[in-house]
Amino acid sequence: MAAAAITGVGLSCPSKLSQTAAGRRQKRCASVVRMTLLDEKKKTYTLTKSEEAFAAAKELMPGGVNSPVRAFKSVGGQPILVDSVKGSHMWDIDGNEYIDYVGSWGPAIIGHADDEVLAALSETMKKGTSFGAPCLLENVLAEMVISAVPSIEMVRFVNSGTEACMGVLRLARAYTGREKIIKFEGCYHGHADAFLVKAGSGVATLGLPRFSRSSQISHLNTLTSPYMISHSRSLFEANKGEICAVILGAVRKITKEHGALLIFDEVMTGFRLSYGGAQEYFNITPDLTTLGKIIGGGLPVGAYGGRREIMEMVAPSGPMYQAGTLSGNPLAMTAGIHTLKRLQQPGTYEYLNKITGELIEGLVGAAKKAGHEFSGGYINGMFGFFFTDGPVYNFEDAKKSDTAKFARFYRGMLEEGVYLAPSQFEAGFTSLAHTDEDIRKTIAAAERVFKTL
Repeated sequence: MAAAAITGVGLSCPSKLSQTAAGRRQKRCASVVRMTLLDEKKKTYTLTKSEEAFAAAKELMPGGVNSPVRAFKSVGGQPILVDSVKGSHMWDIDGNEYIDYVGSWGPAIIGHADDEVLAALSETMKKGTSFGAPCLLENVLAEMVISAVPSIEMVRFVNSGTEACMGVLRLARAYTGREKIIKFEGCYHGHADAFLVKAGSGVATLGLPRFSRSSQISHLNTLTSPYMISHSRSLFEANKGEICAVILGAVRKITKEHGALLIFDEVMTGFRLSYGGAQEYFNITPDLTTLGKIIGGGLPVGAYGGRREIMEMVAPSGPMYQAGTLSGNPLAMTAGIHTLKRLQQPGTYEYLNKITGELIEGLVGAAKKAGHEFSGGYINGMFGFFFTDGPVYNFEDAKKSDTAKFARFYRGMLEEGVYLAPSQFEAGFTSLAHTDEDIRKTIAAAERVFKTL
């Protein structure tokens, strides 16, 4: 480092020294500069601009957000307002940089703001941002989804995971002529009334009531079960001929026995656990599947699909009506097409499994070394961890976690430049853009934070 450059930050090296001595002194000066800059960075971590913006937002939107978990209520402290993202990193409006393990809650599987995807979007935008009419891009993405996902012979694109789950439930009821469904405790399938009974994700995070007064009638037809085959079977026996579907769960045999449909909600797992989703990974073929996140490459999208005979119940082919003005949006289709193309490249899921495994093993090891009760798990590009010895098999196990300690850990990691989901009950995500250095820095940050808890 040149003496002039060092002088610029308030330090200088004598010019009349022997070459060896000057070199040693220069290295010491450079080291001091780096340490000083690191200290300054740590000292100047601030969320002043985020605080001001969030205070204003609370006067404009309920709770200051457009999705509840973003408000940081379960972890405390000040939510950050994001300014930009690229690859595996994000920056807030105060200029703080973070390694991001939320990835827009899953879709950024090839990394944020991928150059190839951005270039394709730029070309598509020249033709317009919304048609409200059929476009060829819908055919292309539909063919890719159908060829990838074992259960899907026909697909309907919508605009969100919630919309996909609402549509698939209406379809299951129309096809079977039955009203009741079974969902599993702690699972989140969007914010439709029928799915909010004993829901996880944001509902569990905020500790909200199982349903509101206005939605009690809808919940009469939603039956819940822990992750136990015997319990699911008893529900079928107690409600013979009334259950139209089970959403998620390894109950293929039971649904066939009772003439019900098996639905896999793969809004998060689709194209993330494997290219064919969880159903390919676990070799279980459901009747219907919901998708989202990744198939829009970061743009708002969702989909549901399944066997042709069932899907042909959907209007205009059949009597089950469901529509959406922005469904099949050309920008979302373009981003999805180019994201899926990247995921087809050899070694994709092996790499995701490698870095995610290193991350979780490192976190578990660091936590145990610091004397904390901690457990974690992962599958390819998804992971989760809990402040409890575990193992965590279901929602009841997850609720044993020390959420107060998680909140302290979360805020500590944020100051260390690591952005995790602001909830003990949410999944984390890695991407192809995450590097070995990202993983090492994250584990090192966790080691420092664990010592403070």
